[in-house]
Parts: sequence; C-alpha cells; structure tokens
Amino acid sequence: MAGQRAIAIGGSTGALPALRELLRGLPRPLPAPMFIALHIGSEGSNFLANALGSAGQRTIVTARDGEEISDDVAYIAPVDHHLLVVDRHVRLGRGPRENLSRPAIDPLFRSVGASYGGGAIGVVLSGMLNDGAAGLADLKRCGGITVVQSPTDAVAPEMPIGAIEASDIDHRGPASRLGQMLLDLLAVAPEPDLSVPKSILLEIDIALGRPCLTQDIDTIADPVALSCPSCGGVLSQVRTRPLRFRCQVGHAFTAEVLDREQEGSLDEAIRVALRIVEERAQLVDRLARDSDAAGRAHSGRDFARKAGELRTHAEVLRRAALRETIPPR
Repeated sequence: MAGQRAIAIGGSTGALPALRELLRGLPRPLPAPMFIALHIGSEGSNFLANALGSAGQRTIVTARDGEEISDDVAYIAPVDHHLLVVDRHVRLGRGPRENLSRPAIDPLFRSVGASYGGGAIGVVLSGMLNDGAAGLADLKRCGGITVVQSPTDAVAPEMPIGAIEASDIDHRGPASRLGQMLLDLLAVAPEPDLSVPKSILLEIDIALGRPCLTQDIDTIADPVALSCPSCGGVLSQVRTRPLRFRCQVGHAFTAEVLDREQEGSLDEAIRVALRIVEERAQLVDRLARDSDAAGRAHSGRDFARKAGELRTHAEVLRRAALRETIPPR
C-alpha cells in the first residue's frame, strides 16, 4: 500500500490510560487507520472498544475478520485472536501464542510493516516483559517508523525498554505528547518502502494459523537444546534480534519471556518435589517406629537414618523455594 499511512499500537500493563491520552491528542478526521493490540487474555468479552469509545470521539471497533480497512477507524484486537493486516483487509489469526499471548503485539507490527512499508508507524506503550520489541524491529526493517512511550512515563517500563534495546527507535515521548508526535509524522510523506524479508512473511503466516513445518522454521531459526514451555517441543533460536525462540508448532518467546516462564516452572517443580520428599520422610518415620515396636532394632535404625536424610533434602528444597541461601557445611 505504497504512499499510505497506518498506525499500529501495542501495550500491556498500564497501557490503557496511556492509550486514552494518546487518542485524545488526535483530532478527527485522521488520514490513517489505527490497529491496536493490548494483552487482554484469551477469555472474556471484547470490552476495549467500549472502554476507549470516549477517547477522542472517534470510531473505535472490535476488529472483524475480512473487513475492509478505512481511515480514521481504530481497530481493536479481539479476545484470543491475533490482529493482522493483509491486502487492505483485517485478518484475525488463531495461530500459536507469541510470548504467551493471543492477541500478541509482534504479529500486528509485522503485518502492518509488511503491508504499509515506509508508511507504517509502530508505537509501543507501557507493559511488562518485551512483547512488541521483535515486531517493532521487523516493522522498521520494512521501512516503517518506530515510536515508544518514554520508560520513565510508563507504569510498567519493561516493554518500552525492550523495544529500545532491540532496535534503533526513531521517537520517544510521554503519553501526553504521543498524539501530537503522531500528527507530525502523518504530515510528512512516507519513506520509500523496503523489500519485505521472507522471514517476516513466514511469521505473519504462522500468526494467521497456516501450517508451520519444521523446514519452514529452519529457514529463520536454528535448533537449540531448549524445550517449549507451551508444548514441550524443541525450540529454535531466531536469527534476528532481539534474542527469541520458536518451536516447531510455532509458539514464540523472547528470551525474557522464556526465562520468566521457566522460572515459574522451576518454582512449581521445587514445590512438588518438596511435598513428595516430606511425605516420603513421614512414611519412613512410621516404618522406623513400626520396626522398633516389632523388635527389629537394626531395621528401625536404618529407617530412622533414611528419614533424617530425607528431612535434610526437604530443608534444602524448602530454602530453594523461599530463595534462601544454604550455608556451607
């Protein structure tokens, strides 16, 4: 869509008030469509269009698959669907979750970058972890302009910081100035489109829910000795920044999101192991008492020794669960 503008906005924790402020700073009519993906979970109602309806008195709708795109309309990603732009139409994808989210921000940014090239503007607002960082970098690889909310202005600065670390950001500012910043950018003729890398087109297809084959993943990533926390499959490291991974099914994670997920799994594993060891210690204690009562002193001492070892193991696990430091013996 050469010569046309579009704005893609993504955010998570703390993004809703920032988005309201941004929308209030935009007058009507606006010579570009807007596409918005916020982390709203995979269940529940599509409330965001109503929640944002009073911001700027503009047309804000929950996106519907296949509808033709119109300027001055803000399209909101619905629950449990990736929001994408393909051939001047809205597309809703049920592809694998990215960074544990659907809708995720990365697919939106990629598709807007691929569709609008130099006319694409991507905006990352407040949020935890760094969903959006890879997609914003891909939007820039297509010739688009990148914008982030200033980390010091964000309720949750991790997403803006992640975007800044992943690529060379063109503009940043507080939420109160983002509306005017976008107006200034829309007033300038778009930059020339760049050739869209095949890797970006492949990841758009994955978000749409099209088949993801091992040989396809091999064209953009290299297998590593890590497993996918969503399906248990082998992860491959994507060759472009930021550091991130995809499995053979298509689930995608930045390194930060994967680290947080693995940490949670490790905590749960430690607690399960603690419960099993403590239950085992109680059982062996009973065996020791039963042996003593039956006059089997030798067996009683063996069971008592084993119970003591199990309690030592349980204490190590308990301290690990509580993040305590085990003093050296």
